Amino acid sequence: MVRITLQCKNKDVFFICAETLNIFPSQPMHVEPSTKVSMSLVSPQSSGATRSSEPTMELGNPRIGSDYPPPLSSEPSKDIKPTAVKQREGNTRKGTTSSSEQEGPKTPDPKTLRRLAQNREAARKSRLRKKAYVQQLESSRIKLTQLEQELQRARAQGVLFGGGALLGDQSLPSGIGGLSSEASMFDMEYARWLEEHHRLMCELRAAVQEHLPENELRMFVNNCLAHYDELMNLKNIVIKSDVFHLLSGMWKTPAERCFMWIGGFRPSEIIKILLSHVEPLTEQQILGICALQQSTQENEETLRQGLDALYQSLSDTVTSDALSCPSNMANYMGQMAIAMNKLSTLESFVKQGDNLRQQTLHRLNQILTTRQAARCFLAIAEYFHRLRALSSLWLARPRQE
Repeated sequence: MVRITLQCKNKDVFFICAETLNIFPSQPMHVEPSTKVSMSLVSPQSSGATRSSEPTMELGNPRIGSDYPPPLSSEPSKDIKPTAVKQREGNTRKGTTSSSEQEGPKTPDPKTLRRLAQNREAARKSRLRKKAYVQQLESSRIKLTQLEQELQRARAQGVLFGGGALLGDQSLPSGIGGLSSEASMFDMEYARWLEEHHRLMCELRAAVQEHLPENELRMFVNNCLAHYDELMNLKNIVIKSDVFHLLSGMWKTPAERCFMWIGGFRPSEIIKILLSHVEPLTEQQILGICALQQSTQENEETLRQGLDALYQSLSDTVTSDALSCPSNMANYMGQMAIAMNKLSTLESFVKQGDNLRQQTLHRLNQILTTRQAARCFLAIAEYFHRLRALSSLWLARPRQE
């Protein structure tokens, strides 16, 4: 038993440390004590705390002296072991991560690669469609702007709507630049048709140059023929609403208007142009084309005579009464009613002209071989393309003051 006296706040405090002297050791003196316990998992940071806690003695009877600080524990801190374990776990994770990084990214399977390729292709096609649509809108806008300028020039010259200013522009239809809504819509659809026609001709030309088999080339020829049928359907729609727009040719370029015939091209002229581009022809083909040309010219002459008779009858109706102002209102309204009935027959003439054009193209397709028909459609497209180019050069020419 050891008695220790401490002086705290001028008072002597006595307490007894229950320490038994190690008189009889449990091991022989010549054997060193084992250090296995002291070599437990203790971090280097805690070694200082362990050494500082070694000389500390556990004080008994803690109730003596309430002012005395609590005794220090001789056991190592319990927070040391979890910290060491966490460090080991962190090192283990780092090692695993580094090993996985060294292995590199895994190669995706073929299904994923195929899906990614399909997504990229779909995105590319979407961009191309968007670009084509924007170009189409821009070309339509330019076309409408040109039509508006031409109509304004014609109106200023008094060609289309003469005397409209005296009537307070009551004779002018509503629409862009004096065009009706149906005519404006037809112009936009025709501009779109021209773009599609240009694309089809490029495909047909490439097919001819590649010398594709007859069955494959026939598909391109049929597409071109169906595209012309689509134009006839568009014209049938606008005939019922604004037949004068088709007859005036304002939806064509200036050079094309010089060769217009009842709202379109003259079929017999197209046959003459094609004769030198589809050779060599067999004797049977020559006879068939000559018969087609003769019947086409006869139909054209019949339509011309009927149209001339309509114009003459219309003029006689308008001038049947005295051209004085003011005129008899009853006679005036009667004349206008008769003239309007006669004008309605114009729709029939334009429809017959379109039917003759369509029949001519289909008949040529039947007479010629597939490769000759392909050259035939290419020649027609090039003919009208040169007329449009001539119009552009004419409009862009330098003007003399």
